[in-house]
Amino acid sequence: MTATRVVAFGGGHGLSTSLRALRRCAPELDLDITAVVTVGDDGGSSGRLRAERGGLPPGDLRQALVALAGDHPATRRSAGLFQHRFARMPVPGVNGAARAGSGLEGHLPNTSGRGRAPSNPNPVGVDPGTGGGRGSAGVDGLAGHAVGNLVLCGLMELLGDPVAALDHAGAMLGSVGRVLPMSCEPVGIEARVRGADPHRPDEVGTITGQHQVAVTTGRVESLRLTPVAPKACPQAVAAIGAADWLIFGPGSWYTSVLPHLLVPELAAAIVASPARRLVTLNLAAEKETSGLSQADHLAALRWYLPELKVDRVVADSKAAGDPEPVERAAESLGARLVLAPVAVTDGTPRHDPAALGAALVPVLGSDR
Repeated sequence: MTATRVVAFGGGHGLSTSLRALRRCAPELDLDITAVVTVGDDGGSSGRLRAERGGLPPGDLRQALVALAGDHPATRRSAGLFQHRFARMPVPGVNGAARAGSGLEGHLPNTSGRGRAPSNPNPVGVDPGTGGGRGSAGVDGLAGHAVGNLVLCGLMELLGDPVAALDHAGAMLGSVGRVLPMSCEPVGIEARVRGADPHRPDEVGTITGQHQVAVTTGRVESLRLTPVAPKACPQAVAAIGAADWLIFGPGSWYTSVLPHLLVPELAAAIVASPARRLVTLNLAAEKETSGLSQADHLAALRWYLPELKVDRVVADSKAAGDPEPVERAAESLGARLVLAPVAVTDGTPRHDPAALGAALVPVLGSDR
């Protein structure tokens, strides 16, 4: 039996949930899973490593790798290690001057020549009080970093190729699928936002950076990447062309899902691919999508990629509310709406990977 080749797009927790759900399909479907991950993160540990050392932000890539980690006890332990985050630890007897003079400035010395430490002592998304930067005297520079982020950063510097680094990390974790970046170079995310300043609700301004876009309280009116036309990862383009299904969502719509459609080579590959396409809708709006309905989420896909055709839209039965607007929006993309109970049962707006997997089995296993 030939495996069904699935490519899932996204980043962060949304993509991780989608990958875990796809793994739940394994007893009934033979799936060959590839994750294509956004590379625009500039907050937290990823933002610090990106600012200090250059290269791809590793956090979303790490999350995808862990979601696909094998079930052997040793690989599960390795996955737990990848997720382990160093706690804040004071460094006794070390002052700012001593740190600066000793070279222990909260980051490892760069021996590879790939990436340079920035002159800005407080890069985007870094709280000086968390041990996250060069100006955090007396605090362990590892604080806040996930082990997997450091491993991926090291592998990318060692091998000089992010795809080879991710393949190696996948082998370390006994991965049941492949993780690829949408581009082999980091990108920036910018948004034109109305009402970001609550005192000027009608003013439209530009917000720069994935983290700032994700937490904006204004309404995002347009999205762009910097550079405007980043080069796509060639292996991701090839996977899209060979896929049977392309899956978008769930996840942060503007900062995890839509960026893929703004990479010209990826967008062209998505349109040209013979694969069927599925969209999994979020359960609730996030800060960056405040005020958007589920139908609006589907309209945004068409706005950024007008040629996009979709075959199925999966939505939670309760979250969809009145299904008619969502059904109309799905039909405008050429899709049929599939309603199913895919949320966790504690009332929080989170997908249950087992329930989502159960809903995906009849869809992914259906004949054309």
